[in-house]
Amino acid sequence: MTQTAGRIDVHFHSVPPAFRDAIIEAALGPAIRTPTWTPELSLEVMDRNGIGSAITSISVPGTHFGDDAKARSLSRRCNDYSAEIISRWPRRFGAFAAVPLPDLEGACEEIRYALEVLKLDGIGLFTSYSGKHLGDPGFDPVLEVLNDYGAVTFIHPTNHPSGQAVHMGVPGFLMEYLFDTTRAAVNLVLSGAMDRFPRIRFILSHAGGTLPYIAWRVSHIAWRQLAELPFTERFPLPLIEQNSGQISAELVLSRIRRFWYDTALSAGPQTFGALNAVADPERVLFGSDWPYAPETMTRDSIKSLGAPGFLSVAQRSALDRGNALPLFPRFA
Repeated sequence: MTQTAGRIDVHFHSVPPAFRDAIIEAALGPAIRTPTWTPELSLEVMDRNGIGSAITSISVPGTHFGDDAKARSLSRRCNDYSAEIISRWPRRFGAFAAVPLPDLEGACEEIRYALEVLKLDGIGLFTSYSGKHLGDPGFDPVLEVLNDYGAVTFIHPTNHPSGQAVHMGVPGFLMEYLFDTTRAAVNLVLSGAMDRFPRIRFILSHAGGTLPYIAWRVSHIAWRQLAELPFTERFPLPLIEQNSGQISAELVLSRIRRFWYDTALSAGPQTFGALNAVADPERVLFGSDWPYAPETMTRDSIKSLGAPGFLSVAQRSALDRGNALPLFPRFA
């Protein structure tokens, strides 16, 4: 593989030593995993699967375990580590910086450090913090900073309290992660955050959760029902009140189309049937979710995307690499 060949994987996790140690020390229980990971092992997996470059991010539970100072320190250590990995393999690795949310001041400081000093490729956020989803006005200070930089911002689901309260007998990442991504995306759309902070380039994990499937429902109900009497009287909720009289289905769908979507664990025709109907085809990106998803899933995803009659050669090339280059031009 040449240095510039291969897929660009935008959903590829790292497990920095400081992150692993912090999780072990916090004793968060068996639901929080720390899979085996090293940069060298990553390169082996990448080479076996035609991945030329991977933009790494840390996964659940993030860096904040209840103490702002410790969260700031852990975020900094993870980001410095990512910068070291990039310096060793600059054409193979990129990174979305970790931030210590819900510590707003610490998060804004770390965003500036990661983008100005470390020159990382973007910022990683979770769908919700302390029960509140992105799009909540409480997060506006962080979104303002991200907007100032025009930052590529990778949104990954997390364990929302509501999802944890549902005891289905299956792990949260099977279904609940998709719903939390959907909640955050709809909140960003209906809150107007997409328009208030137009320079942020949001990437949604896992093909946007269930957002593509419910896009028609959300857009038309917001337009035909929620923004008109009697619903404005019966449901005096902020998202409805602020959209009253000014929302349209076209506006909602246009905001949904402004997201980027990765294919991690979402590479089948069933998912693409909805995704192709709402996403800008130039904003669909390859993602594997390794190592939290095993390499067998990476192989299955690549095989599915390459199935006869699924995607054209041009679509595959764009998804694998071309669509990511405007976001990460240093890999061109």
